Amino acid sequence: MDMSDAEIKGAEAASSQLSSGAAGEPNGSEILVRCLQLENVKYLWGYPGGAVLYIYDALYKQNTIEHVLVRHEQAAVHAADGYARATGEVGVALVTSGPGVTNAITGIATAYMDSIPMVIITGQVPTPAIGLDAFQECDTVGITRPIVKHNFLVKDVRDLALTLKKAFHIARTGRPGPVVVDIPKDVSLKTTAFSYPATLEMRSYSPVRKGHGGQIRKAVQLLMAAKRPYIYSGGGVILGEASAELRELVNLLGYPCTNTLMGLGAYPATDPKFLGMLGMHGTYEANMTMQNCDVLLAVGARFDDRVIGNPAHFASVERKIIHVDIDPSSISKRVKVDIPIVGDVKDVLQELIAQIKESQLKTDGNAMSAWWSQINAWRGRDCLKYTHSDEVIKPQFVIEKLWELTKDTDAYITSDVGQHQMWAAQYYRFDQPRRWINSGGLGTMGVGLPYAMGIKLAKPESDVFCVTGEGSIQMCIQELSTCLQYSTAVKVISLNNRYLGMVRQWQQLDYGGRYSHSYMDALPDFVKLAEAYGHVGFKIERPADVEGALREAIRLKDRTVFLDIRTDQEENVWPMVKAGKGISEMLLGSEDL
Repeated sequence: MDMSDAEIKGAEAASSQLSSGAAGEPNGSEILVRCLQLENVKYLWGYPGGAVLYIYDALYKQNTIEHVLVRHEQAAVHAADGYARATGEVGVALVTSGPGVTNAITGIATAYMDSIPMVIITGQVPTPAIGLDAFQECDTVGITRPIVKHNFLVKDVRDLALTLKKAFHIARTGRPGPVVVDIPKDVSLKTTAFSYPATLEMRSYSPVRKGHGGQIRKAVQLLMAAKRPYIYSGGGVILGEASAELRELVNLLGYPCTNTLMGLGAYPATDPKFLGMLGMHGTYEANMTMQNCDVLLAVGARFDDRVIGNPAHFASVERKIIHVDIDPSSISKRVKVDIPIVGDVKDVLQELIAQIKESQLKTDGNAMSAWWSQINAWRGRDCLKYTHSDEVIKPQFVIEKLWELTKDTDAYITSDVGQHQMWAAQYYRFDQPRRWINSGGLGTMGVGLPYAMGIKLAKPESDVFCVTGEGSIQMCIQELSTCLQYSTAVKVISLNNRYLGMVRQWQQLDYGGRYSHSYMDALPDFVKLAEAYGHVGFKIERPADVEGALREAIRLKDRTVFLDIRTDQEENVWPMVKAGKGISEMLLGSEDL
């Protein structure tokens, strides 16, 4: 994003309070802070250490960027990631060299797999010491190369400002992703004249925005002639701010629509044209429609293994595929497509809608009526039904109650990874984009609480809920301390079944019920733990108490609340497509075993 002259002057004025070198020139740390101010960075999550102390000294001398001190570097990156997912802005984290970097790796890889725009600033040993096994040295560029969109090692302070400009530009444009900027300690101390470009052109990096007009015309003809059409959208629609265009297209055509796990909220879940999430734990109707359609429009999605299952099975039914994506490497990567369209999904959908409106083509009403009749027959299976109980808390019931209590509010739901994640995706009906924040590609346990912290800073007036399990929450539970220090009043909903639930489910189905190390034998008292961190804790063991506990958590606006909800230990996530099976080869419940 290029900045106006007025914005640049305003940020320069805000940063003028920073001290300068003896010659009146700022040092590298002050340059870094000025660059962050010019990029309109409001929050920075980090943890200090020797290699970044000059940077922390520069942060101390300014008051426009709020630094959030986490309790572990992994949480710094996760919190910045959650902030980016909820706002669409670039998330920024700062860690020191060596173990600071390696602790941040999981967060960087998580953001990379889900294409989240981030800049991670890492400290490095002084340039003369690089390669000499200095204290807290590691090869940051080498270690992070496979899990970043790009990375930089800045060896000359004169290159620092331009490098940071490039980092933010790369992170937010094209297919977004994390960018690492590694800054040696001596570079953060040396001084130089400061300038920051208002615009940037990189000859080697120029992502395509506009889709090919001829390809879009072919797509229009194919879509309008379809007998059994389907619109399949992924996280790219949300990242590309194209939810409004997707909704207009679906309503214009009257075609059925599905979202991936990462795309939930791009199309309203309460709309009858929405068939639910598809994939491994998707709805029966969403998966059957995917397998049996004759024309498939894929927008900002990548046909990953959790969506289509066995590619050979998926390819066994003949269909025409239109694939729209900003990243050309994603097209025909797993599934051969007929009409590839490389471009920004928002721009392509706008052009697609315009061409449909201008064309004289009409959809086949009789064919569509028959297609919807078939889809509604699949819907009739009611694949998300479960057995209610007055004795034991069903996890699905908790999510349904959460949705009922928050559906008319501006609520944000984060999750960790496992059964609770799938139940949240299935039973919470997301009608708006960027309200569902979870780790899809990497499947990282421990993200839920840091995600919630980052979102709560960005959206202080909104309720932020972390749906988690007793296994996942303990990965980053120390961040309850951060929540207290920075008054990020999030609500933790722990669906506690005393198992690593998804592991246990797979062990039941594929490993003869041999529950190898998936049972939690020594859980803490989560209520006392929450209270020890200065928060409110509730233990809920009866279904009749679930709604009241949720209402009380919501009422306590200014307090972090931990709900330890004891759920049915044997409940499984259905439907399910087992590994190696096709998308329509679904288990709808234990009766299918």
